[in-house]
Amino acid sequence: MTRRTGRATIALWNSYDPNSFREAHRRVLARAGPLALAFDMNLATFGFPFPKDLPTPQEIADWVATTTSIGEDGSYLRELASKGRFQTFPYMTKGLPPQLGESVLTTCDPDAKRKRSAEEVVLMLKEGRSVCLLFGTGPKGVPKEAREMAPNHMDITFGGHSLETCTALGAVAAVIAHALRRQGKNG
Repeated sequence: MTRRTGRATIALWNSYDPNSFREAHRRVLARAGPLALAFDMNLATFGFPFPKDLPTPQEIADWVATTTSIGEDGSYLRELASKGRFQTFPYMTKGLPPQLGESVLTTCDPDAKRKRSAEEVVLMLKEGRSVCLLFGTGPKGVPKEAREMAPNHMDITFGGHSLETCTALGAVAAVIAHALRRQGKNG
């Protein structure tokens, strides 16, 4: 019997303006949607100030698609939402939703006791455990309370190099997806 691989979720923690939806919010969504779709991951947001008249992820994706040229004019985010693989949440204070899997903070400064390699995260997925890859979306990353919610911390660089958010999103998604595929072929 083959074990089912866990699901990875790209989770975006809003570190920009918590009260007003800005261009930075739109851009990170338009870029993360295609990555999630391309590398077979889900997408979740935390604390994004979406307009109140857009109550569902599909409505949000449809709206973002009308306002961007990124990601095939937003069609990738729309497709992700239509497959039920885009979710939105308010800020969390007592932990991330367990249905998203084990939290893995993506950071250039991992806590030594919580540090996991990309290979360890891939092993979690191969064992059937889902993981929630947490990214801070602003220049300050995730706040301390969100950092503390993640029992696992991962730096994919070779020495603690800080990456711009969208660069980090692409690098982490690709590293995890390709390592997962490589391990699947090799055992």
